[in-house]
Amino acid sequence: MTTKEVLRYGGVRALLVANGVLFTGVALQATALGLQAYSITGREADLGWIGLCEFLPAALLVLVTGTVADRLDRKKIALVAIAGEVLCGIALLLYATSSPTEVWPLFVIAFFYGVARAFLAPATRPMPAMVAPEGGIPRVVAMYSATWTGATILGPAMSGLLYAWHPAIAYGASTTMIVVAAVLLAGLKFLRQPDRAEAGERPTFRSAIEGLVFVRRTPILLAAIGLDLFAVLFGGAVALLPAIAEQRLGVGQVAYGFLRAAPGVGAALMAVFLAFKPLRRHIGRGLLLAVTVFGVATIVLGVTRSYTLAFVALVILAGADMVSVYIRGSLVPLVTPDEKRGRVMAVENVFIGASNELGAFESGIVAQAVGTPATVIGGGIATIAIAGIWWVAFPPLRNVDRFEDLGH
Repeated sequence: MTTKEVLRYGGVRALLVANGVLFTGVALQATALGLQAYSITGREADLGWIGLCEFLPAALLVLVTGTVADRLDRKKIALVAIAGEVLCGIALLLYATSSPTEVWPLFVIAFFYGVARAFLAPATRPMPAMVAPEGGIPRVVAMYSATWTGATILGPAMSGLLYAWHPAIAYGASTTMIVVAAVLLAGLKFLRQPDRAEAGERPTFRSAIEGLVFVRRTPILLAAIGLDLFAVLFGGAVALLPAIAEQRLGVGQVAYGFLRAAPGVGAALMAVFLAFKPLRRHIGRGLLLAVTVFGVATIVLGVTRSYTLAFVALVILAGADMVSVYIRGSLVPLVTPDEKRGRVMAVENVFIGASNELGAFESGIVAQAVGTPATVIGGGIATIAIAGIWWVAFPPLRNVDRFEDLGH
């Protein structure tokens, strides 16, 4: 199906708008949170601790969140989780008005935000497949990714401007957007619902770990998710942008906001391109090449002292990452039965959280010990090495040619 044909479906349009607003609010809040933590202490390690606090709930609750998403109404779960995010946003707003001098309350709020997101991700990430018409999943995934990347441009750019005015204003704007997203999501209608064959049965440990078992038994799925985990784990340079902006580039809060939006620019451009010109052949090799480009751009970011070159490196880095997101986002639902998608998405969410939030923790702690430039450059080199290892070690992933060959 063409993109125009897919967009004729009301559920597709509604999901894209709702998630675009939600992602913008979340990106705005995340940018402000990192900047506030660094402004309070000036320590790179605190950027890492925030990442760890956001990641831990997804790992601790992985057997619960996926099972809940497969057994209960995914839209209702998403709305409850978003309500939790709203409460965290209000807490950040109130703390920002108190002239804070301690960073630990931000860690606490980040942890509870991580709890909300741990339930939200496996409930919402199967939704593109639930609204997509027959044969339209890759197109919907590409457009879904485009809304996220558009949000990563608008949210950080807004955050830099609003934070310069007052941090509480940034948090207030993000919370308002998340509330609006909840209202939009509440009216969403699906073309299909998952087969809840186990809904009437008593939950068991075996059922809960089915997502883990399925990933382990599916070599292509395990290789794709593992590649993202290790590549982004070592290439978590974006988490250090507050330190890079101040120490290496010597720019202020507004310029930092635009720098933080640079990944969104690259990802959005690539997502729009993929929506209209999706990859059709050599999917596996394209994924490995994209990870390699990601690593090269990360090295450039660590070396340069030029704001312009850093901006360009972030654009390229995120564009390459979007190719990876697009391929993995299409691959996972295509090889996973719908009744297991919540549990598989929960497992994938832990891997994604590990690669992003745990990667942020790793980068923050290492940067505190050896410096920001060495951390970023070393992470880029490690990412390239990971792509090379996966090329040799996982032929089933490398040899994937077309999405059509992956249907379960």
